[in-house]
Formats: sequence, C-alpha cells, structure tokens
Amino acid sequence: MTTYSLEEVNQFALDTFTEVFGNVAEHSPWVAVVAHQEAPYGSREALIEAFASSLQGAEEDAQLALIRAHPDLAGKAARAGEMAAASVNEQAGAGLDQLTDAEYEQFTQLNDAYKSSYGFPFIFAVKGATKHQILAAFEQRLQNSAEDEFVEALHQICRIFRFRLEDLVSDEQSAVSS
Repeated sequence: MTTYSLEEVNQFALDTFTEVFGNVAEHSPWVAVVAHQEAPYGSREALIEAFASSLQGAEEDAQLALIRAHPDLAGKAARAGEMAAASVNEQAGAGLDQLTDAEYEQFTQLNDAYKSSYGFPFIFAVKGATKHQILAAFEQRLQNSAEDEFVEALHQICRIFRFRLEDLVSDEQSAVSS
C-alpha cells in the first residue's frame, strides 16, 4: 500500500484525491469529494476531521446509504471475497477470516438479528479488536435504540476513516496551514 505525505495530499487535484481516498468511505467516494473542499490540510488530523465532518454534515439519506454500503462482519461477502480490500484486511486483522463454522454461524445470526432490528448492518471498526470483543459489542448493541445505533454506526465509520487514513497518509507535519 502506498503511503502519501501530507504535502503530496495537499497537492492532489480532486480527481487524484478521489482516486486515492474514494474508498476510505466504503463504496462512497462522495465523502472524499466533500472532504477535498477542506484542503489544504494543516495536519493528518485535519484530513481525518474533514472526512468525519463530511459524513456528519451529510443528509440522513446519504449517511444511511453509506452505513448500508458496509459489508457484514464475517458475512457471506467476506467468505466469497467480495469486499473492498481495506475491509478484507481489517477483518483478517481481527481474525474474522479464520472463524470456525460455529463462529461463522454465530456471526451470521447476530448480523441477521441486527439488520432485522435496525435496517442496516452492524458497523464496528475492527482494527485492533478480537472476535470476542466484536461479539460482545454485538450483544450489547443489540439492546440499543435505533436512534442510538444510527449514531453509533456513524461514530464507528469515523473510526474506520481514521484507521484507513492513518494507513494512507504519513504523520509528518506540513508547512501548509489551514
């Protein structure tokens, strides 16, 4: 994976920026398009905040579409190899690519119960988490209201943005001020 300096990122035209960062938000390049409007970025943190504010400032329909663009954790798309590369790597890092058949069935049941309750997939920024932590979060969050889960899904997506952008952009400071 290529890592870019903040100076390079600040020089990207919209088309290059969208090509590089368009999948930071799962199959939703519009987030990168909106975040690009905040360039130049004074720090990697400012870039991350631009992505988060792009999502938080979007219409609810756009937010919901982005939530729904995420794959189920350890779901059929994962087993079939039909997920975005970043999602594949993140789920593998949490061990979700090495589940037993019984664990896979447990994830499938929880995914189905969650989607039935809330109308969108369970979102959890899995980087650094174990399958046991993810299962515990599933169980706990199934008790939440739909409104709370919508907010939590957006929060988790912003955490995913952070992890993905930290992988793509080095932490060096730039002379550019925002």
